[in-house]
Amino acid sequence: MKTLNRHGTAFIFIFIFYLIFYPFLSVAIDTITPTQPLTMNQTLVSNGQVFELGFFNTSNNFYIGIWYNQIQPRTIVWVANRDTPINSSTGKLTIIDNGNLMLVDKADTAVWSSNQSTPMVKTVAQLLDNGNFVLRPENDENPENYIWQSFDYPTDTQLPGMKLGWDRKSGINRVLRSWKTNEDPATGDYSYQVNMIGFRELLLLNNDGKIIWRTGPWNGRKFSGVPGMKTVSIMQFEFEENSEEIIYSFEMLNASLYSRVVMNSSGIAQRFVWAETTKTWNVFWSFPDDYCDKFGECGSFGFCDANTAPMCNCMTPGFEPKNKQAWDFRDGSDGCVRNRSSKLDCGSDGFLPLKNMKLPESSKAFVDQTKNLSECGEICKKKCSCAAYANMDVTEGGSGCLIWEMDLVDMRRYADSEIGGQDFYVRVAASNLGMFQFS
Repeated sequence: MKTLNRHGTAFIFIFIFYLIFYPFLSVAIDTITPTQPLTMNQTLVSNGQVFELGFFNTSNNFYIGIWYNQIQPRTIVWVANRDTPINSSTGKLTIIDNGNLMLVDKADTAVWSSNQSTPMVKTVAQLLDNGNFVLRPENDENPENYIWQSFDYPTDTQLPGMKLGWDRKSGINRVLRSWKTNEDPATGDYSYQVNMIGFRELLLLNNDGKIIWRTGPWNGRKFSGVPGMKTVSIMQFEFEENSEEIIYSFEMLNASLYSRVVMNSSGIAQRFVWAETTKTWNVFWSFPDDYCDKFGECGSFGFCDANTAPMCNCMTPGFEPKNKQAWDFRDGSDGCVRNRSSKLDCGSDGFLPLKNMKLPESSKAFVDQTKNLSECGEICKKKCSCAAYANMDVTEGGSGCLIWEMDLVDMRRYADSEIGGQDFYVRVAASNLGMFQFS
């Protein structure tokens, strides 16, 4: 009995010692509470050990970030205070009296905050296994009731389940913005975002708003200008437009596989997939990748084909290079024009199909979701200003239509439909209807 008492006394002593000197061990490792902030010598780890949140530093600047917990070297996927670093090794992330998250420096000066209107309830901040860091009511884990979440404020990385695009209710537009350099997480010169002006596609832009590369419109199955999406078996892609949101997201069909999309500081959008056998991030795709990926490289009414020489081609019979000399010297930026023998006559014009095409830039394209492809062709034929049309959605036999009434820019042809592209119908004069058609 005495031996048992000694053991019991020792256990109680050790327990009290840890409560006094290591109080953070008494709370969940994935959660910050109003009474338990996160200091620089601590991290949060998600329940399934997938992600970790804590402080990191570059060039004597300190940031709050999220990275993969079990992947080395450290791969950072989100930064809270990317443009407002702490310049000393003292700081903490805490929940303040109004329920918001706040990052403060050694002088208790606010550096960053979640800055939301919070309900009159106790809040906690939790790191989830999908990499989302959420501020929520203490006793409410319903995602619909999150007060704030890092997924709404991405930096340069899109993770599975993270939406890019516009939430109509909150007014939040989720955009990937590059780091300034590989070592500096400050906002850089490039962004990757959903096109809010025209039809559904993603744009890579520079700081001046100039398009560097675009995915091509979403056709219900894939982006027409992203090769290989149709054959990807490990991911599921979604592009949704409704009364509440316009968003693009992806999911991994096997939760044990990791993939991320990064807008890098050099102006390249890349998808990485983690290879467990080699412990490396493999580049799954990278854009712009070649000459044909550069926006508008072959001008109006021209398309790019990496399998031809020159790579710039005029769309169909009836078109010719606008600047023949520049064209011959492999500069197709002036594009193509209709030749004199191919004058259009609205009543007799027809349409030639181009196969496996990345559809043109679509910010001003007309969309009709109720018509089928045949009806779309009839509309286009009667509308003399219509230059081309295509199916809006290619699934289940095709539905809806896109109509272009302007110069057609930034098209590309692929070797077959498994790689990329879709059918595209361009207006030509009656005299060109029986001539060679691309296949």
